[in-house]
Amino acid sequence: MSNLKQRISNYLDKLQQSLFPYLEEHLDTPLPKKLVELITILDVIEIERFIVDHRGYVGRPPKNRAAVARAFIAKSFYNIPDTKSLIDRLKSDKNLRKVCGFETIYSIPGESSFSRAFQVFTELELPQKTHEALIKTTYQDELVGHVSKDSTAIEARERPVKKECNEEEIAETPEMPKKRAPKGCAKKTRIEKQASGEMTLDEMIKDLPTHCNIGRKTNSSGHIYAWIGYKLHLSVDDHGIPLAAMISSASMNDSQAAIPLAIITAQRVTSLYDLMDGAYYADAISEHSKSLGHVPIIDVAPKGEAQKAEKEQENLARKTLAWEPAEAIRFNIRTSVERANARIKDEFGAHTVRVKGAVKVFGHLMFGILAQTANQMLKLAT
Repeated sequence: MSNLKQRISNYLDKLQQSLFPYLEEHLDTPLPKKLVELITILDVIEIERFIVDHRGYVGRPPKNRAAVARAFIAKSFYNIPDTKSLIDRLKSDKNLRKVCGFETIYSIPGESSFSRAFQVFTELELPQKTHEALIKTTYQDELVGHVSKDSTAIEARERPVKKECNEEEIAETPEMPKKRAPKGCAKKTRIEKQASGEMTLDEMIKDLPTHCNIGRKTNSSGHIYAWIGYKLHLSVDDHGIPLAAMISSASMNDSQAAIPLAIITAQRVTSLYDLMDGAYYADAISEHSKSLGHVPIIDVAPKGEAQKAEKEQENLARKTLAWEPAEAIRFNIRTSVERANARIKDEFGAHTVRVKGAVKVFGHLMFGILAQTANQMLKLAT
């Protein structure tokens, strides 16, 4: 990780010597500190490299999609709640407008154009692909010590999808109990199918529910709260830099996203330890982590109401018997993912989801994760 810090520091030095003198000649100075951070983030991300070139297409050409994409990153970085407020900010802030790529006020697209561009970006998975390239490039030849995984609630402004009973459930009445399957022929759970190697990564992702519904969680105070929307599943490194992300329905158990998220992360970085809380406590998840060459450190989960009172004693026994002292210390690093989840909500727009549908919601979140990733990398170097 020291090599990563050095590389980022060297990159920032070059940026200070080449980019900022040029900007001082073309922008109103002095530049606000927040805008300087945004300029650095945009230069690190280079999202314009992944924009589809529309030259040669028949019909009216779309607005400058690269400038629009940069504006969406600025929207997340400044935590601007909606597109209308973003347009107003671009019109009133000359420096921000030029940094995004709009020469004049009249070159700024309207709300409908921003909306159409956003739909194209989400369908093409532009922020996801940009984030993947950023992580692979940055962590090339780097070794990550710990990868922490957790989920966070994402509230959405849409109606939850009602659970529909399938034909088999309707046909099964109290008078006709379900027949017990022969021994050894029981249906595999989703986690067991993921761990067995029967499914590809794409099949795992498509198999996860992504419709909007009602989720329930127990917070750190022990109180249960509910929300309508989705869950964002995140894996981060020791410094809270997001390495991979997924979205699911709010009601889905965290453990069902553990294996596909681990595979995505393993394709991008080389790591040693997997840190997870009690929601991921399953033998299949632990064995899959070992199959990737990692050391799983997973908290113990109570298996019923009667065992909740004994959890503290279980944790004590686990830390003293099942875990080595060093592993118990390593598990404390898992708070990095909790801080990352808090930042994406408080600073990068996850609290202001105005779009509907899992594809658009995930696209909105990924623009924020892109900005957060670059911002966290720059913090690491300073």
